Amino acid sequence: MNFLRGVMGGPSAGPQPSGADTIQKLCDRVASSTLLDDRRDAVRALKSLSKKYRLEVGIQAMEHLIHVLQTDRSDSEIIGYALDTLYNVISNDLEEEEQEENSAKQVDDLGSQFTEIFIKQQENVTLLLTLVEEFDFHVRWPGVKLLTSLLKQQGPQVQQIILVSPMGVSRLMDLLADSREVIRNDGVLLLQQLTKSNAAIQKIVAFENAFERLLDIITEEGNSDGGIVVEDCLLLLQNLLKNNNSNQNFFKEGSYIQRMKPWFEVGDDNCGWSAQKVTNLHLMLQLVRVLVSPTNPPGATSSCQKAMFHCGLLQQLCTILMATGVPADILTETINTVSEVIRGCQTNQDYFASVNAPSNPPRPAIVVLLMSMVNERQPFVLRCAVLYCFQCFLYKNQKGQGEIVSTLLPSTIDATGNSVSAGQLLCGGLFSTDSLSNWCAAVALAHALQENATLKEQLLRVQLATSIGNPPVSLLQQCTNILSQGSKVQTRVGLLMLLCTWLSNCSIAVTHFLHNPANVPFLTGQIAENLGEEEQLVQGLCALLLGISIYYNDNSLENYRKEKLKQLIEKRIGRENFIEKLGFISKHELYSRAAQKPQPSFSSPDHMMFDHEFTKLVKELEGVISKAIYKSSEEDKKEEEVKKTLEQHDNIVTHYKKVIREQDQELEELKQRINTLTSQNEQLQATVTQQVSQIQQHKDQYNLLKVQLGKDTQHHNSHGDTLQMNGIQTEEVSKLKEELEEWKNKHELLQGQLKEKDSVIEKLNSSQLEMGTTEQSSQTSKFGGLEHNNELQKELEMLRSQIQLQSAEISKLQMENQKLQVMNATADPVLGDSGATAATSSELEGRLEQEIKELKSEIKALSEEKESLKQHLDSSSSTVAILQDEKSKLQREVAESKKEQDDLLVLLADQDQKISALKIKLKDLGVPVEDEDDTESGDQGDEDEDGDEEEQD
Repeated sequence: MNFLRGVMGGPSAGPQPSGADTIQKLCDRVASSTLLDDRRDAVRALKSLSKKYRLEVGIQAMEHLIHVLQTDRSDSEIIGYALDTLYNVISNDLEEEEQEENSAKQVDDLGSQFTEIFIKQQENVTLLLTLVEEFDFHVRWPGVKLLTSLLKQQGPQVQQIILVSPMGVSRLMDLLADSREVIRNDGVLLLQQLTKSNAAIQKIVAFENAFERLLDIITEEGNSDGGIVVEDCLLLLQNLLKNNNSNQNFFKEGSYIQRMKPWFEVGDDNCGWSAQKVTNLHLMLQLVRVLVSPTNPPGATSSCQKAMFHCGLLQQLCTILMATGVPADILTETINTVSEVIRGCQTNQDYFASVNAPSNPPRPAIVVLLMSMVNERQPFVLRCAVLYCFQCFLYKNQKGQGEIVSTLLPSTIDATGNSVSAGQLLCGGLFSTDSLSNWCAAVALAHALQENATLKEQLLRVQLATSIGNPPVSLLQQCTNILSQGSKVQTRVGLLMLLCTWLSNCSIAVTHFLHNPANVPFLTGQIAENLGEEEQLVQGLCALLLGISIYYNDNSLENYRKEKLKQLIEKRIGRENFIEKLGFISKHELYSRAAQKPQPSFSSPDHMMFDHEFTKLVKELEGVISKAIYKSSEEDKKEEEVKKTLEQHDNIVTHYKKVIREQDQELEELKQRINTLTSQNEQLQATVTQQVSQIQQHKDQYNLLKVQLGKDTQHHNSHGDTLQMNGIQTEEVSKLKEELEEWKNKHELLQGQLKEKDSVIEKLNSSQLEMGTTEQSSQTSKFGGLEHNNELQKELEMLRSQIQLQSAEISKLQMENQKLQVMNATADPVLGDSGATAATSSELEGRLEQEIKELKSEIKALSEEKESLKQHLDSSSSTVAILQDEKSKLQREVAESKKEQDDLLVLLADQDQKISALKIKLKDLGVPVEDEDDTESGDQGDEDEDGDEEEQD
């Protein structure tokens, strides 16, 4: 015990042993002591030395400590000491004074080497997982810390061991449910390390209900107002969702997006944001962006965007966007988040267009953001975020593009000058003295024209007043004037990108550009000069603009036809030199950076040169312009002829597509009518079935009454009995009368149903006549209608048989009445013998005779109604015969339409062969030809866009 006191810092009589010797003795004590208390004291001593003598303890004691974990699991105290000692040896979280003595590299190597030794035997990690399951605080907490340290040092290897261990991940998920916050919080840190860059573990953790538990913890801690625990949970959620499409879909389908809305409920008093709150809100915004990132599959992104709109999350983000007192970095990240939530989603873009800033008078949020973008006093990152937001608002949004361009047109400009529009801000930024504002405004205006030929033509109408007394000039002319004035490189690059986007795929804009005689000489002069590296980018863009002017030239200007422009390039520049200058664009380093992702992210304003969408345009046009420069005039003529032929073919295909759409609409209408008739038929069938059951019930009641009447006539022979019998007969007659009235009502119902059937048949007959002129696609549905008529004819036959059964029932009733009359005749002598009841008998006979007469008249009326029903059935059968004749006529028409369709298919096949031959000729000539699938997909895309516009209108 004196030795142990010396180790622990107590007084000692003799000289102190060295650290290595002490550690060796302690290890021997752990290995050889039979008493648990001695081993526990030795492990406690190793723990106290493990921070100062980390290397020695790790080398000499690791094997003994692992043995303690295996053999002494019944004692939680020694297990806790052993786990703490291993953690001190493996972890790199050293004290400050130790970090000063050792370099960071040596520390990292030491922890990694000890970790590698520990996990060399996979059983050690499995043992550690078992210890983490223990509820004892002194075992579970150090076990969690040790496992976290192992994952930090050798993450992939430890992840693989845990992944193959039975229920390994599930055991660790139980840490989130621990009631002790220390263990729960360290469990979150452990899962952070466990889920890094491992999609398989991320999926297991997600399906172990991790989203529910983490969101509960964030809510308990106060959402964005919470502490560092909220930050750790958000980092873990990012690990689970980022670049993991399966988990993103699970998160959306589990309705967890709706639970994110309370995170962004920021109060009116936004002063005094703590650093932790800013960090939490920043991570929350990043988590939203993970779900709607442009790099995700389009379908998954679109569904998340719709969910965020429906649950009110987008509205909450826009509230933060327009709030006051929000820190600059949170505002910037909020703008970027809103940008990706609305990107490519028409519903969200329409909502964002309707958002107004809380100003007097209210201004659209887009206008307020553009004011920040063209204001050179705003932070650079904020201006980039606003530009990205504007780009996302216009992405695949033709309605929004039209609204922006309309603010530039003369008819919509506010003459009073009370309010500033988006178009005025863009023009102001385009021609300001700040080069960054010039570039941002040019790129924003280019996005308003992206893939929209109509707006490119409308923008040619924009006139600008340059100075008092001078006539206004067009926007196109003003852009070229600024280019020729030799402004900054960033300004010229922005204007050239705008002009290239404007002129591409718009022959009218090319004609307006070439109509200015100074433009072509300026471009050729810029390209031909040998300038420095900074100007090479401008030269490449000038070459691209001149190439677009050639490729999309419709030869409407005699002096600037395609052939003359090519000759001009050959004389003043040289074809090879032109192609070389054109290649400067794609070889530039800033071009490669911009092509990586849609969000503009630049380290400094000087690097702001290329836009992501423009890089796509360059990639599309660089090859075709290079080929167009080397083409001869004959090849151009052939290409134009082929284009005309292709346009004719496209027109024919469009016509047939229109016909097919019309036929599809007619088919849908016919199907709806058939469904309506089917439902009516089912209702009638149900009514008939109900009536049959009622008739059967009445029949059973009648048979029962008849049996009772027969028994009464056999057992009653006395005078009193005779009177009772007459009373029963009177009651029976009244019951028969009631039943006859019910039969009469049933006949009236059947007659009404037959009339409804007749009206249905008349409607079918008229619809068959109307559908006689449709194509083969509608003929099929007509045959379905005829088949339905056949079913109706069968139902009529069933009704006829039911009426026959009813007539038989009526005849039975007549026979019963005759029997009653005979019974009354036999009862007369008995009644005559009794003088006291003579008057009563005569009265009864009179009543019976009168009732029998009434029954006979009613039976006669029913027989007449029966005859009329038979006549209706005969007319229905004649109608069915007419419908059968119509069916045969329709079948003949179908045969004729099939023949016409076969002829049409033969014609289309011949035309396709001609087109394929023409495409082969074009490919031989070096002209790029779109495949038929691309053309159809383009057509379908146009149809979808047209459909979206119609819905918006």
